[in-house]
Amino acid sequence: MAADGESTGKSKGRKDRDVSGNDGLTRQTHGADANDLEAIPTRVPVEGDGYIPPGGAAIDRVLKRIGDPGSTLTEDDLQRINTRKGLFELLENRGVDLQDVRKRLLYEYELRQLQVELVKLQRWIQNTGERIAILVEGRDAAGKGGTIRRFTEHLNPRAMRVVALPKPTDEERGQWYFQRYIRQLPNKGEIVFFDRSWYNRAVVEPVMGFCTKKERQRFLQQVPEFEHMLYEDGVTIIKFWFSISKEEQAKRFEARRQNPLKQWKISPVDEKAQELWDAYTHNKEEMFSKTHTTYSPWIIVKANDKQAARLESLRYVLNLLPYKGKEEAQIRLTPDPNVITRFHRKMVELDL
Repeated sequence: MAADGESTGKSKGRKDRDVSGNDGLTRQTHGADANDLEAIPTRVPVEGDGYIPPGGAAIDRVLKRIGDPGSTLTEDDLQRINTRKGLFELLENRGVDLQDVRKRLLYEYELRQLQVELVKLQRWIQNTGERIAILVEGRDAAGKGGTIRRFTEHLNPRAMRVVALPKPTDEERGQWYFQRYIRQLPNKGEIVFFDRSWYNRAVVEPVMGFCTKKERQRFLQQVPEFEHMLYEDGVTIIKFWFSISKEEQAKRFEARRQNPLKQWKISPVDEKAQELWDAYTHNKEEMFSKTHTTYSPWIIVKANDKQAARLESLRYVLNLLPYKGKEEAQIRLTPDPNVITRFHRKMVELDL
């Protein structure tokens, strides 16, 4: 079967990158010592957005987190943090996993550098009048929305839009399927991010019974022609598929149920995603085989590791487009092939 390159765990063989932004993979986190702290930005990660404070029941019984009521730093603690070695020892004694901290700090550093490049990219798009449509597709809980937020966080909202259309109205159901999406296409000098797109008809709608087999087949026949017309008219279409394993999806659903701030993300469609996993896989593979073209290829993002998926997606877009100032980038722009791949028809299925 064809595949979307999904993995049953976090991407293997990846190494942390040097903060200098040099091409190539450099130092590993194994065997970190106090000297490594010299190369790490001094920004401290904050709770949320995937960061989980380290610790456990045993540690919590003895130690309190800095900032908690009753927690204090002793004079000895203050003296220790005046040296790299002392800081290293203090964090280690407090039960902090330095490898996790280093990974988070490197992620924050690389994200910021890539977002600087995105600002340059947007300015180039505005000056040249380019039209960019970025389609972000994938299974439920694959990290599509979080990635779009990292793309758009520092962009000018006057030259950028995020489109997440609700279910069609009765009037729209009587129209040509692509009609309501045509209204959302980018204008001159604009980037539009589609948080799910017209490809709903290829995967989600048929699985959930929202369209007929005939309607789906008509869509699969028309979409290459539709996208070719856009391509000929100068619209750049970037199609991402965010790929996760069944086990990772189940974990993320459970995390959403437990988090009162994310319970809104659980919908009836999401609740059936695990049960209908194989049906989604079948439709996804047929969609790839019939809609992957040279002018509008599918880009597969291995998304079990959210941070890697976000960074490499940003890199792919920056690497693809010839914006002004690209050669001055202080960060690697070439995407990691262990995370970003193009679909091809002989890929091995990995998401069973």
